[in-house]
Order: sequence, then C-alpha cells, then structure tokens
Amino acid sequence: MHLDGAPLEVAVTQVGAASAPRLEVVLAGRHTARSAETAAGSTLARLLGIDLDLSCFYRRAARDPLLTELAERYRGLKPPRFPSVFECLLNAVACQQLSIAAGLTMLSRLAAAAGEPVGTLHAFPTPSDVLGLPPSALRSLGFSERKAETILGLARAAATGTLELETFEQLDDAAVVEALVGQPGIGRWSADYVLLRGLGRLNVFPQNDIGALNGLRAYLIDSGREEGTHEALVRWAPDAGLVYFHLLLRSLEGQATGSRIHASEPEPA
Repeated sequence: MHLDGAPLEVAVTQVGAASAPRLEVVLAGRHTARSAETAAGSTLARLLGIDLDLSCFYRRAARDPLLTELAERYRGLKPPRFPSVFECLLNAVACQQLSIAAGLTMLSRLAAAAGEPVGTLHAFPTPSDVLGLPPSALRSLGFSERKAETILGLARAAATGTLELETFEQLDDAAVVEALVGQPGIGRWSADYVLLRGLGRLNVFPQNDIGALNGLRAYLIDSGREEGTHEALVRWAPDAGLVYFHLLLRSLEGQATGSRIHASEPEPA
C-alpha cells in the first residue's frame, strides 16, 4: 500500500495468547523511514479496526439472545476497512453482480497492470494510475465495457476533484450516498458498501446485498424466529453493519466446513 508517499509491502501477523494478542508489523520497500512506520500504524488501526471499542455492542448483544449467539461465536471480530475510499469503490464496481472471487481476480490484474511494484507485489493503483490505462486494457483484464467506463469515470472524477473522496469522512450517510449515486454505474448497493467498508459506518447493512440478506434470513430461520429481515435490522439499527460482518463470517465458516452453521452449535476453536 501507499504509505508516506511511497509504496510499501506490509505484513501483519497476530502473535501472543488470545487473551493478550499483539500485532507484529513488518515493512519492506525502498523507503521505510520512521515516518512510514507512523503512517503504517495509523493506517492499520483504521484498516483492521484495532482501536474500535465494541463494548457497547457486546452489552446490547447480551440483552438480545439472537445477537448473543453471533457475538459470542465470533467474539473479538473487528470490522475491516479498505485503505482508501477509491479502492473500496473499485472493489464495489468489480464485484457488482459477480462472485467475490471473480471480482478480486480482476482487481489483482488491475493492480499488476497499473499499481506501483513493491518486490513481486503491487500497490493498489491510484486514480492517476488507473487513468493511464485505455478502456481496451481494462476490458482485457476481464472488466465489461460498462464497468471499464465506470472505473475510468470514477478515477477521472477523483483525480480532478469532481468527486472529493477525501471529504467523505466528514459527511453524513445521506450526503455520501447522494454524492456516489450521482456517478454513472454507482447504485445504492455500491454506496452502502462504501459507507460500511470504506468509511466504517457500522450502522449500515447494505440493503440491496442479496447474499447478505439471504444469510440473515437463514440465520433467523435457523434460530426459530419468524420476524423478517427488515424488522430485525430496524431492531439492530446501531449495529447493523457489525451484524453484516458477523453473518459474513458465519457464511464463510459454513463454506469451509461444508455445512450450515446452526445457532446451537459450539463455538469454533
């Protein structure tokens, strides 16, 4: 990733006991000055949710048996964010109507084609980097013509300041959505994705995410609840985004074990 004006490789490993974990961070690249270490610390704190205090969430979850099941099974989960809103936006575009695996494959190709190299890896491209690619190059990476146009349009808007992504942190949710859905190729799902994954708005559950809604519906059914997804999300409004991440882990665990995870099953080791 880009840190202190230069691309650096960042390796993060959790070490220590589960009761007192620490993160070991190793930086590699041409410029690894003290200022880069400082930048890495602040970026990783945001990217990995290190400094987030979830005690209020756990207190609310303890009063709701349905939330208690999720919170305890995946206790310690910190919601991740992308390093930049631009990277989050392009992830949203790449994964529109595609599997995550397919979208990430195309993004890896984009990074290799336009991102600055760091050893054998590449930093995610900046808006200016992306603008150095013609539409035909993006299509050769697997993007459809429409997605190629959307990506170049977003890069152009970000590079020229038409879309001031760096100001989004100061805007409320409605203002961010309004700014994004005004861009060609960006709908409400992508805007919600940016709110949650790019800006860390943990009250946001992407309403048009069919996979996530199906996961929530399955969890309600498995737990013997008859309420609908909308009613559940309204009740969990302050923590809807955290519920999204917990359900994502539940889905990934189910895929890994080849079975549906039921609320009554023991916590994973």
